[in-house]
Amino acid sequence: MSHASAWQTHRQYTVTAARWTADRWSKEADRRRTLRAARKPLVRDARAALAQAQAIDPQKVTSIVHRAERELATAKRKVPDPMWLFASKTTATVAATGYVGLPLVPGRVWMWAAVAVSVAVAGAILWARLHRPAASTIEPTAEERALLKRLQPEHWREHAEQRGLTGTLTGRPALTESGIVVAVRLDGQWTATKLRGAEDHVRALLGARTGLRIQIKAGKKGGWAELTLRTRSAADGDDLLWSPERRTLGIDTVTGEHVTVPLGERLLIAGRSGAGKSVASRPLLYDASEGAMNALVIIDLKRVEGRLWDHRARVASTPEEVIEVVDELVAELNDRLSVLPKGQDTWTPTPDRPRITVVVDEGAEVVTAADKVPFPEVDDKGKTKVLLRSALPGLETIARMGRAGLIDLWWMTQKPTINDGIPKQIAPQISVSICLAVRTPAEARVVLGEDAQAKGWNADELPAPGVALVRDGTRKPDPVKVRYMDKAVVIALPAQLIWSRTSTPATTAGAPTLTLVKPTTTPAVVSIDGTDARILDAIETAGTPVRQKDLAETTGLSKGTVSKAVKRLTDTGHITRRPDGGLTADKAA
Repeated sequence: MSHASAWQTHRQYTVTAARWTADRWSKEADRRRTLRAARKPLVRDARAALAQAQAIDPQKVTSIVHRAERELATAKRKVPDPMWLFASKTTATVAATGYVGLPLVPGRVWMWAAVAVSVAVAGAILWARLHRPAASTIEPTAEERALLKRLQPEHWREHAEQRGLTGTLTGRPALTESGIVVAVRLDGQWTATKLRGAEDHVRALLGARTGLRIQIKAGKKGGWAELTLRTRSAADGDDLLWSPERRTLGIDTVTGEHVTVPLGERLLIAGRSGAGKSVASRPLLYDASEGAMNALVIIDLKRVEGRLWDHRARVASTPEEVIEVVDELVAELNDRLSVLPKGQDTWTPTPDRPRITVVVDEGAEVVTAADKVPFPEVDDKGKTKVLLRSALPGLETIARMGRAGLIDLWWMTQKPTINDGIPKQIAPQISVSICLAVRTPAEARVVLGEDAQAKGWNADELPAPGVALVRDGTRKPDPVKVRYMDKAVVIALPAQLIWSRTSTPATTAGAPTLTLVKPTTTPAVVSIDGTDARILDAIETAGTPVRQKDLAETTGLSKGTVSKAVKRLTDTGHITRRPDGGLTADKAA
C-alpha cells in the first residue's frame, strides 16, 4: 500500500470516528439536559422535605430525618452531570490513570497511542466545527418571546402560588411550527383534567391574550401534562384554494399533513350557522360526483347549495321530491342486496349501477319538513285518498343498510342534537365526524363522542369559519384548515350524468336496474322519461288493462310514486282509465 493510500484510509477512519463521536456527544448531551430539567425539581423537593424533617426532629430521635436524608441522596444520584462536567471527570480519571500506568508501558507503544489519540481528538473537533447543526429557522414573534419567558420554570415557580397553581412546574418550553409546547409537572392532587379546568389561571399567569387557543392534555407519563399554546399554524403559508390538483379536505394545523376523507364512509358534518359547513363539504361533493362509478344525490330543502350542483347531482328541494327520491334509493338498495352474490360483502360498482352518495343538507329541516307530507293516491275504483308520508324511515334504512349496497349517507346539520338534528337511528351509524365550530360543549359531545372534552376534541373552542375537527378513529384532535371552493368554481365544473332509477328491477345478478340521464333545463312536453316512462312501458308491455296496484308490484315503485305518475300520464293523455279502474296506453299520444 502506498503512502497516499494509507493516508487516505487513515483520513477516512478519522472522519468516521469523528462523526460518530460528535453524534454520540450531541445525543448524550441532549439526554442529560432533559433528565436534569426533569429531576432537579425533585432534588429541591427532597431538600425541602429534609429541612421540614429536621425542624420536626432536630435531635434525630426518630427515623424521619434519616429517611429524608436517604431520599435526598437518592434524588441527587438520579441527576446526571452536564456533559462538559462528565467529560472533564472522565479526562481527569484517564489522565491520572495514564500518569500512574504509562511508565510501565514501553515507550514505542506510548508514542503511537498518543499520536492516535491526538489525531482522533483533532479530527473530532474539526468535524464538529464544520458540521454544526443548522440553526432553527423558526423565529419567535414578540408575543412568543414574552410567552417563552413566562413559561420558564423560574418565572412559573415564582408566580404559580399567587395564581392558584401551587404544585405545578413547567419544563423548558419549545417553539414548534404549530406553537409553543411545554411539559408541566403535576404534584399533589393535580391532574391533567384539573389543570385543564384551571385554564383561566394559566392564561392569567402567562398574560396570554383571550383569543389565543390553549390546549392542555395528559403528558407522556403519569404526573405530567402537556401545555400547548397555538400561536401559529403548520398550515400557514399553504394555498388553501381548492383545485383539481389539490383535492384534499384541508391541512392539519399541527402536523401540516393533507387530510383526506375517502368515499364509502358515512359522514356527519356539523357546525353552527356561519361555521363553513357548505364550504367544507364542497371538496367532498366533488369527489362523490366525479367519474362514471360515482353518483351524487343532494337533499336540500334550503334550495341554496343544491342548486350549485344540479348539473352534477340529482337534487331534491321540496318535501315531495325528497320522499320520491328516498323511495327510489330504498328500492335500488333492496334490488342490489337481493342480487348480491353469495359470499360478497359489498356491491361492485358499474357505470350502470355506481356508488351513490346521498347528502342531506340541514338534516333538522328534513326531519321537520319532510314528515307527514300529504300524498294523494287514486285507488283501483278511481277514488282519491290522501296518505301522510315521511322521508325519515327511508333515510334510516339507507344509514343502516346502505354500506353493503354502496349507498352512503352524509348528514349535515347546524343543530347537532340527537332529538333534533341527528336522528337516533342514524347517529350510531356514523363512521366519520367532521365538526366545525359549535356553540356549546354539549353539542361537541354529540358530534364527536361523549369523551370529546376529556380527550381534547373541543369543537366549541374552534374559530369560525373554515376550521374543523375530523374524528375517524385514527386522527388526533388537531384542527384542520379546510380548503376554500368558491361557488363560481362549482358552477364551472363539467356536467356529469345524473342518477335516476328508470328501468325495471333486476331479477338476476348483473342485470342493470337503472340508467343515467343528462340533466335538462327545459321540461319535456311530448317525450316521456324517468318514472313516467317506466309506468307507461309497463302498461304497454302488459297488452291488457292494468290496475294501479299491480303497477306498484311490477315496477317496484311505491304506491305514492305510481299514483303521481299515473295522474301525470292521464292528464297528458298518454294513458286512459277505464270505468272498471283498468289503465290502458293511448298509442296515438
